[in-house]
Amino acid sequence: MSSVLVINSGSSSFKYQLIDAESEQRLASGLVERIGDSTGHATHETPEGQWERSLEIPDHTAGFGVMTDAFREHGPSLDEHPPVAVGHRVVHGGARFFEPTLVTPLVLINIEDLSELAPLHNPPNVEGIKAAMQVFPELPQVAVFDTAFHQTMPPDAYTYALEGSVAERLRIRRYGFHGTSHKYVSEAAARFVQRPLTELKQLVLHLGNGASVCAIDRGRSVDTSMGFTPLEGLVMGTRTGDIDPAVLLYLQRKTRIGVDALDDLLNKQSGVLGISGHQDMRDLTAAADAGDEKARLALGVYVHRIKHYVGAYLAELGGADLITFTAGVGENSAIVRARALSGLEGLGIEIDPDRNDAPNRGPRVISTDASRTTVLVVPTNEELEIARQTLQVAT
Repeated sequence: MSSVLVINSGSSSFKYQLIDAESEQRLASGLVERIGDSTGHATHETPEGQWERSLEIPDHTAGFGVMTDAFREHGPSLDEHPPVAVGHRVVHGGARFFEPTLVTPLVLINIEDLSELAPLHNPPNVEGIKAAMQVFPELPQVAVFDTAFHQTMPPDAYTYALEGSVAERLRIRRYGFHGTSHKYVSEAAARFVQRPLTELKQLVLHLGNGASVCAIDRGRSVDTSMGFTPLEGLVMGTRTGDIDPAVLLYLQRKTRIGVDALDDLLNKQSGVLGISGHQDMRDLTAAADAGDEKARLALGVYVHRIKHYVGAYLAELGGADLITFTAGVGENSAIVRARALSGLEGLGIEIDPDRNDAPNRGPRVISTDASRTTVLVVPTNEELEIARQTLQVAT
């Protein structure tokens, strides 16, 4: 039985899944982390159990060796489930890549060139591809880009009102991210309500530590909240989201903060963490319930920004048939879902409190029967979407 190996590579770690090519079932998953440290750590999980191992892992290629050892020792056997290809998550495809792409030397050069647009993400994505090419030299390597789904955005949506020659020379425009998740969830939502994707206007709210909203018209992304980088848009766990750019100029003038420190402030020290001291939504809502005023403020700012984008995208689409919550916060926080859509009954959006609060891990409707817009919760599965797109190219 053939399979697809899916890799999501970071600077000092990578996640993997082995997915059956026919049944689409996950056969195994794992995490190799602390690459380059004196003691690395690896976790491998199958339906039969979970195994952990600590050892030195000097680089990504050595990490792939640890992964293949885990398959050999704990299963499933890669001989019995031979991968037909390796699919790689690549964060930034710029305006060059708008579909899953077979990795060639030229493609790899282009992905590396785009690292200046995603310096925290593309370089480790490239490391994962290079390691996979060494360990699996006979297999096709396929890059699946987070930005690709948003290549259907019209110029009105992706163009910044920046001086034209500067924007063109430096490739400054809105690209959007989380595209793999938005594509998977919008298609899964259409199947769940048993309606053709090409007839639906949808909003997908991917709410995790990183968060974005996407307006989808008949299966095509027409606008999304993240922009040139994943910093724009919603308030996130540690990211500011939208902020007046003059604030950055003011900070530099007043504090003489350097570029790297400013980047760290905006991406790693802000968001709900910066307001409240809590990054995890569970901790934040618990603190808010206990009367912590900073936590209450952070939660209020968080849901206010979501509602802001929901309203904007409803206007762009002329209404929506479906609004779908997904990812860690979207799938698990009834409080965020309820508050993000509260007060929108006049727009035909009504949440059923009992349905919203009911514990459930699968796709489900949380709106009332009278709601003109159906509100759903649909778990995302980016790895499965990467596997599907990889098979489109490799077979």
